[in-house]
Amino acid sequence: MSTNLDINVKHLTRVEGHGNIVVNMKEGVLEKAQLEIVEAPRYFEAMLKGRSFHEAAIITSRICGICSLGHQITSLKTTEQALGLEVSEQTVLLRKLLIHGANLQSNILHAYFLAAPDFLNVGSVFPLVGTHPEVVLRALRMKRLANDIGDVVSGRAVHPITPVPGGFTRIPTAAELLELKRRLVEDMVPDFAATVETLKTLAGAIPAFERDTEYISLRSDDEYAMYDGDICSTDTGRVPDSEYLRMSNEFIVPHSTSKHCKVNRSSYMVGALARWNNNHDKLCDLAKGAAEELGLKPGCTNPYMNTIAQVVECAHCVVDSLAIIDKLLGDGLKDEQPNQEPTRYGTGIGCTEVPRGILYHEYEYDRQGRMVKANCIIPTGQNLENIDDDMKKLVPEIIDKSKEEITLHLEMLVRAYDPCISCSVHMLDVDFIE
Repeated sequence: MSTNLDINVKHLTRVEGHGNIVVNMKEGVLEKAQLEIVEAPRYFEAMLKGRSFHEAAIITSRICGICSLGHQITSLKTTEQALGLEVSEQTVLLRKLLIHGANLQSNILHAYFLAAPDFLNVGSVFPLVGTHPEVVLRALRMKRLANDIGDVVSGRAVHPITPVPGGFTRIPTAAELLELKRRLVEDMVPDFAATVETLKTLAGAIPAFERDTEYISLRSDDEYAMYDGDICSTDTGRVPDSEYLRMSNEFIVPHSTSKHCKVNRSSYMVGALARWNNNHDKLCDLAKGAAEELGLKPGCTNPYMNTIAQVVECAHCVVDSLAIIDKLLGDGLKDEQPNQEPTRYGTGIGCTEVPRGILYHEYEYDRQGRMVKANCIIPTGQNLENIDDDMKKLVPEIIDKSKEEITLHLEMLVRAYDPCISCSVHMLDVDFIE
């Protein structure tokens, strides 16, 4: 067994953004095991200052091409709270449908295109086009339908255009919703069942690693919380979203252009696995069945299982999307004008579950409806300290493996978190000392 190790993976592949894995061990002493975020800071909070409340959601949706819908919905909720803008039940239902579509497309993208190649020991999805064409076609079909939910409900799949403060500028027609329902039933449900069968054959490739940590997500009494709820910790329970700063505690580390976070321990995890651990009782029967088939149990502490939690969550997104569509059609679609008449001017806080975890926005507006200041706390930034802590525990446990095997385990670990690095770098000044 070697007691010396030097790993430096520059610009890890199959993640969004730029990050390096750095590990150093000398004579059995682990000196460094961390994910270095090297992406240039992006000052999107500063970009919001002085902008009209009509523009905030449009600007924040540009933070990321993958997470655009999540930022937009969170931004709209924040603005509406700050300005006292009430929204209709129909608006909330349409937003929840959008969140399900965004969650589906992102989780499918990660499970099939970013994580699955590791399970099959290939460098990307492209070799699978030749060896497993039906699986790749299934993945593309599922992702296309998920994107089409965004296209139908919000005007386009990336950087939506119809959701605005107080409502929508256009709502989908009954015919459009009926077509989405048909495709969900006839295409997505059987494709999901096939996905579970595929993952069952790959389950043996998921590393058996455990590290107990704190898991934080939204929690609601009424539903599997994605759009609304209290902030919930597996360590300390529930608090209102007004306490988001206490439940994130951002801090700076020298090896990252993204802030890190901690609450009750040295780190915590957000994302699909955190949502599972806090909310598995609220999932639909199809999702619970998939979890049982894939070996995902309550209280799971294996971060590699985050990918499985994402897939399990997809079942709930499909089933609840069908219920939302039925509710909208049963109530009758109403061509409502967005409520954009402020009843007050002040501060608002919005939190929403996006694919990679709980997202926080806070805005303050002046009496002209212009942004005074903004704060955004991103899921990936919340996960980074937990990734480092995972690495510190993982490396000594697998040190008897070859350098190549250790490197693969570390890459798979980071990819399991499905990081969105470009979202996480903002409003930060770091000096790197070589």
